[in-house]
Amino acid sequence: MSLYVYLEPDRERLAQVGPQFQSIGCDIVHSMADLEAHLPRYPETLLVVVGATVPLDEVLMFTAYQRLQRPLIGVVLVRKTLDPADVLRCLRAGVREVVEESDWDGLRNASSRSVDLSKALGTTLRSSSELTPYGRVITIFAGKGGCGRSVIAVNLATALAADGGRRVLLVDLDLQFGDIAIMLKLPPERNIAGAIAMAGRLDEPGLRSIITTYRNGIDVLLAPSGPAQGEHVRRELVVEILDLARPNYDFIVVDTPALVTDQVLAALDISDWLIPIVTPDLPTLKSVRLTVEMFDMLDYSKDRRLLVFNRSNSEVGLTAADIEEAVGIPFAVHVPSSREVTISVNRAEPLYLTNPAHPFSLAVGRLADLCTGTRSAGAQKRRFFSRAGKARR
Repeated sequence: MSLYVYLEPDRERLAQVGPQFQSIGCDIVHSMADLEAHLPRYPETLLVVVGATVPLDEVLMFTAYQRLQRPLIGVVLVRKTLDPADVLRCLRAGVREVVEESDWDGLRNASSRSVDLSKALGTTLRSSSELTPYGRVITIFAGKGGCGRSVIAVNLATALAADGGRRVLLVDLDLQFGDIAIMLKLPPERNIAGAIAMAGRLDEPGLRSIITTYRNGIDVLLAPSGPAQGEHVRRELVVEILDLARPNYDFIVVDTPALVTDQVLAALDISDWLIPIVTPDLPTLKSVRLTVEMFDMLDYSKDRRLLVFNRSNSEVGLTAADIEEAVGIPFAVHVPSSREVTISVNRAEPLYLTNPAHPFSLAVGRLADLCTGTRSAGAQKRRFFSRAGKARR
């Protein structure tokens, strides 16, 4: 996953500068056709740097199209020499900056400015709720099974919808072994596999056709009924579904499997809140530590993370302070263990729904309050082409 792309057909030039682009996390493509195939797979892309050997007319046509279809993408063009007439044509087409090939500092600064502008535009688009209401995406993640991830997701969706004016979509992205259908006693006929045939042209009626209504205010997009179907749900389809759903819901809660897949990364990339789940045992502690390191490598803002300590009252020799020190971030919420939670799962009734005053429900309610009371602060700024050359993987 990368937010940056470098297009360079010239192999000699690529041998000279390619490692520098790769060191800061750029994906490299070798032709305009490769670039046009790359962008739909990685819709989170913010910057395209176009090498000096790409014909100008191709660049202008590409930029004019992206200006309408993907307005957040910034194009920075490299030329062997700067011709004032060509620069004017580029700016009119929407190229953000034109830089001379020998001016590496100028390219670094132009790219940094373009990325900052894209992020600012993205924040503006997301916060313009009066014009286009945009639901916030909350992704629940745990790198180890058995942490109570799905239980938290189901109850969080219920808590978010407790305010009668909110609409919530619960998405089961555990495409092989999702449990949401059985946890809510929902028929599995409508599920995400129904969108496979509509990939690339999914519309609102199509989305409605695969969604199951659980109760007033809560809709559910179930995982496929069989593991084989899940293999055909691609990253691009997940992005398409979430983008289409966001204007129609206040919150989208995404439950994920206990592993990192392209589909999970697609949800994490566009999430407003990232909620890692940890329980007081060493395997889970190791897993959440690796999760936090992954979030750091992917440059996910710390302001978007809400670490949940599940089964926090279990006396097993690991304290909350021990875990916080090991993980490196404080807990946002402590969720206690209770036999009532297991009973509610076996009854297919979220505990928050049947007993909102239960300590477990109160903790989930506090988590919901954090999600509703604070908007995402946006991605942390990171200087593109920094002199330190910090790698981004």
